[in-house]
Amino acid sequence: MLGWFKKKFKKQDAVAPPQEIIIDELSTDIPLSTDEQPENKATVTVDIPLIIPEKLAGGKTTSPLTDTIEQVVDDADAKSIEPLESSSPETQDTEDVCTIAAPEVEESKDVAVPLLSVPKPEPTAEKPVKNETKPETQSQSVKKKKSLFSRLTEKLGKTRETLTYQLDVLFLGKKEIDAEMLDDLEEILITADLGVGTTQELLENARLRVKRKELYDPKSLKETLKVQIKKLISENEQDASLVMPDKGPFVIMVIGVNGVGKTTTIGKIARKFQKAGNSVMLVAGDTFRAAAVSQLKIWGERSNIPVIAHKDGADPSSVIYDALGIAEAQNIDVVLVDTAGRMHTKDNLMEELKKIKRVMTKKMKGAPHEIMLVIDATTGQNGISQARLFDDAVGVTGITLTKLDGTSKGGIVANICKELKIPIRFIGIGEKMDDLRDFDADEFVDALFHSNNDQPHQ
Repeated sequence: MLGWFKKKFKKQDAVAPPQEIIIDELSTDIPLSTDEQPENKATVTVDIPLIIPEKLAGGKTTSPLTDTIEQVVDDADAKSIEPLESSSPETQDTEDVCTIAAPEVEESKDVAVPLLSVPKPEPTAEKPVKNETKPETQSQSVKKKKSLFSRLTEKLGKTRETLTYQLDVLFLGKKEIDAEMLDDLEEILITADLGVGTTQELLENARLRVKRKELYDPKSLKETLKVQIKKLISENEQDASLVMPDKGPFVIMVIGVNGVGKTTTIGKIARKFQKAGNSVMLVAGDTFRAAAVSQLKIWGERSNIPVIAHKDGADPSSVIYDALGIAEAQNIDVVLVDTAGRMHTKDNLMEELKKIKRVMTKKMKGAPHEIMLVIDATTGQNGISQARLFDDAVGVTGITLTKLDGTSKGGIVANICKELKIPIRFIGIGEKMDDLRDFDADEFVDALFHSNNDQPHQ
């Protein structure tokens, strides 16, 4: 369908509504009837009549080359064309007018020449519901569990190379357990950071069982080590689950030395509680480290979780005191309190941590319900001394072990459980949101002792 439309373009407008187009000057390529054909122009005969009045309102003579014309097309055959009001060239604002040349018209009357390309509106149909809304079948659940175990096994690769691979090399081709093998085994266990005390306990148990003829070959020795390590960890796992109070918010105070990943751990734990259907609030109690508040706010924005913060340098106790009052008023389920990183050997900083705990208890009875110590697994046995001093100061009730994917010292898990008797709540095996895993002793030890030739974990 052939037609002309009126349209104005302003300087700042990128795109104007496509209803109208102003044509400042008719192109000489537009075919006219033979009676009104301008001089010295080629004549093309078409059957589309163009009606132009001799005069418009105001008494001025019209000209097809100077006046503005609006043509309204009622149907596909362009049967009727009505004249438009026109303004003289002297009164038009030439800066606001975009001159558009009409396209050439072929001899066929049925050719449609679009003047503007209008984008099609996006479909408004609702997106299909994702499969996760459907209940998982048994096969899907098993597949997901295998996938999680495979990821854990992969992330513990460095520790497995230090422990499991070295054990396989040590036992390869050996048919009996001798003193030399046990000496080499001791070196491997200490290198994996199980600690001297834990290693000695494991070896004494192995020697006793060999003496009693309960162990005959290296394969049975490896299985015995796996069972004993799992036992050391599991003894402290009975109270590893977090128990929320009957009334009021569940308050978790997160502590640790500088650089262990406290703020990141808080963001990931908050997401876990949120997925479980709990309302969560974050408290920026670290008012000393540069950008600590901003970092916590970013984690809050990612999960749409409110963050309570004061200006940098404020008293952390006052920030936490105000936040607990807001949490009670808004019936928040879980409150996660970030604290400044501090060296466990600095007495003044440890005293400040004690003050924070006293303020929390004064504001809310029973708070903090959980004092979670975050330990960097790459620090090895130094993490044990950190935990002892923090426990002496404020009483640690749970441990989160981060960066297990970047260390070969994963054996620290067993040593922490044996030496400190403090349950491990979470382990961090990567940077992703789901890489903070609930700690499970059986799963961890199975992944740690998993060999490439073992059967897939069920």
